[in-house]
Amino acid sequence: MTDASTAAQRADALMRGPRGRRMLLDFARASEAPTADGWLGAFGLAVNHAAHHLDPDRGSSTLISIGGAPGALPGVPRVSPREVAEALARLDLAAPTMPRLRQSLQAAADAARYWQEPDGDDVLAARPEVRDALARVAAHVAQAPESAWWWSPIAAEQWAVEWVDDMPREPLHHDPRDRLRERRAQELEEEVQAQRERPADPTARWSGNWWSTPNWGIPTSTRAYADGAPVAVWAWEDAMGWGAANAHRVQTPADARVFEIDSTDAWAELCARFPFEATGQKRHDWFRATGRDGAWVVPDWVRVAEHYDAVHLPVATYLAAAGSAIAVDETRASVIAGWHPDETCWFVPGVRQVGDAVGWALRERGQEYVWEQDASVERP
Repeated sequence: MTDASTAAQRADALMRGPRGRRMLLDFARASEAPTADGWLGAFGLAVNHAAHHLDPDRGSSTLISIGGAPGALPGVPRVSPREVAEALARLDLAAPTMPRLRQSLQAAADAARYWQEPDGDDVLAARPEVRDALARVAAHVAQAPESAWWWSPIAAEQWAVEWVDDMPREPLHHDPRDRLRERRAQELEEEVQAQRERPADPTARWSGNWWSTPNWGIPTSTRAYADGAPVAVWAWEDAMGWGAANAHRVQTPADARVFEIDSTDAWAELCARFPFEATGQKRHDWFRATGRDGAWVVPDWVRVAEHYDAVHLPVATYLAAAGSAIAVDETRASVIAGWHPDETCWFVPGVRQVGDAVGWALRERGQEYVWEQDASVERP
């Protein structure tokens, strides 16, 4: 059991970021047992209705009506954030078990979108009334032994995931630093072009390179849960609906120099030490995602790789910081965007897959979908 002081600090951290608040909101919603016919209970409906009216894209959605008078469309009831908060205060919270926590972590990662405005659920979770009510959920989750590893550094055992329906990844035996240099050259060219051709108005409808990761074409890995499922199959940002994956255990250097992004300050430090100007590429997407207008930087991963063999993003930092504008200095900021929870990006040669691939498939079990080992999954 986590001591009271540490648990309080961790609960506060879970409340700071949009992904953390979204995780807590999903945990609360999942705590409510469905009705006898499988539909959402009163709290879940209140969240859905309130989020609908707060969603900036609600006017672009299609509402299908079944039954009722011809031509009549049912209205979505108006539920205020205060009513959601009051319903949350009355809710009995479920036990923070490993299966329940990873479902909520998956929901938070899957809903991340750094190229447009926060959706209705994220807006709702950030409203002061709801945020205050979520404090009880944060304390409940933060004190659980099953969440303690969220704050831990890189695990000794690492797993790489390859999605069956996605394009195959590059083999792990190449030198990732070559790929980092290639990508930096591309980004330098993209930045010059973006500064020249894109409008300075951050509200202009432009989009482009919104991520801040080094993981394009280099080895990445996560730890595995107690049942063997890699964290990556459960929590993957901007997932494409993949239903099958192969996982390989990864052999990594025992003496690797790993930079732990264990706080927003750590990310700001990385950006300040190794800045890469990215305002032209990020201005429009990150303004929509964060509301901040100003200069943006990301880490120069080529220079980072000169000092470190890998960079690891703990789950706790992901929940506390991903998607927020992180101040680097008086004029510049950055965003952790496109990262997956517990992801480690490797910059050195010698990181390789060992052993046979383990197949994982997404299966419907009752009211939820779960990842299960499946020997029939297509091998790479």
